[in-house]
Amino acid sequence: MNRTIENAYRDFPILTGNPDYSYLDNAATTQKPASVLEAIQEYYSGYNANVYRAIHRWGEEATRAYEESRTKTAAFINAPSTRQILFTSGTTDSINLAASSFCRRFISPGDEIILTEMEHHSNLVPWQIQAEHHGAVLRFIPITETGELDLEVLETLWSEKTRLLALTQMSNVLGTVNPVKEITAEAHARGVKVLVDAAQSVPHMRVDVQDLDCDLLAFSGHKMYGPTGIGVLYGKEELLQELPPYRGGGEMIRTVTLEGSEWNELPHKFEAGTPNIAGAVGLGAAIDYLNGWGMEAVEKREAALTALLVEGIRGLKGYTLYGRAPERGGIAAFCREGSHSHDLCSYLDSKGFALRAGHHCAHPLASKLGALSTVRASVSFCNREEEIIHLLETLETAGSELF
Repeated sequence: MNRTIENAYRDFPILTGNPDYSYLDNAATTQKPASVLEAIQEYYSGYNANVYRAIHRWGEEATRAYEESRTKTAAFINAPSTRQILFTSGTTDSINLAASSFCRRFISPGDEIILTEMEHHSNLVPWQIQAEHHGAVLRFIPITETGELDLEVLETLWSEKTRLLALTQMSNVLGTVNPVKEITAEAHARGVKVLVDAAQSVPHMRVDVQDLDCDLLAFSGHKMYGPTGIGVLYGKEELLQELPPYRGGGEMIRTVTLEGSEWNELPHKFEAGTPNIAGAVGLGAAIDYLNGWGMEAVEKREAALTALLVEGIRGLKGYTLYGRAPERGGIAAFCREGSHSHDLCSYLDSKGFALRAGHHCAHPLASKLGALSTVRASVSFCNREEEIIHLLETLETAGSELF
């Protein structure tokens, strides 16, 4: 069979090794192609060493591979410089870093931060912690009945005390793709900085930080076919220069005395201690893998699979699909009348489908929807049409076996 994006699943050992199991939980984490697994194995078996500090060939090779991954990451999101790419442990770590450093530098009692009602806990709880510590006030953009941000209400939230707006580019529950570029332009017109949670968007669509003009942007490696434990925080260089370090330790300093320290240059100022070298190498391999297909092809393929999934669920009797935004990614959260989402998800697992059930780390959004627990299916370009068709057929006949 010719290698095409329609049979990309063949690149994934876990998928070819489990042909009777359909993985539709890609919003939680993605599977890993063989090329990523091989890159990690090659690092550990071929040149495992710490970066920067070793004056030997393995250390030099590890440093080269680590920084090469930073270069690939910068190019992938069109960052102007590798100095703007900070490696973290994931989106959660990236946003905690941003929230802590930004609030220490820019937030005074009474200042305001705008969030949205559809945020993942990772882009809500860090701001709650910092708001309590610094005396800031959190404001929220509500969502409409279609699952979109109510931008008319946003116009009433701006004030002279607004310092930052943080929002997701793609909802991990509704699949809604928010108009980040337009919102960022509105914020900048008022002198407000913008952070974007791109955990769900970077793996599935072309994200250009220069086009968005956002000040900070966070995403994770494990959601884009890379390993767990590696993530990225992008920031505009002039902002990163102003922000204080998040953690102290080795490599983030230039000089240290008993009386004080001088910070290292970017990006090292924010990367204290031994980093996740293997994770960065795996992330670089994942970017190579995505680039091999091209993000335009990835987006087109996933749009077709999403349409099949969403329209299919909408046509099922007794099911409620949440979110009707015209711009959406490959995420579908739904409930079945008379069934708890955990029971339905367990039933689907017994039939060979991996989906997710619960509030999806978005308690406030679940409360707003009036559905504290939903089943979520999330697609990847490595899924197949027949998997989605089989899922829909299984959902249609679920009632006779659930009761």
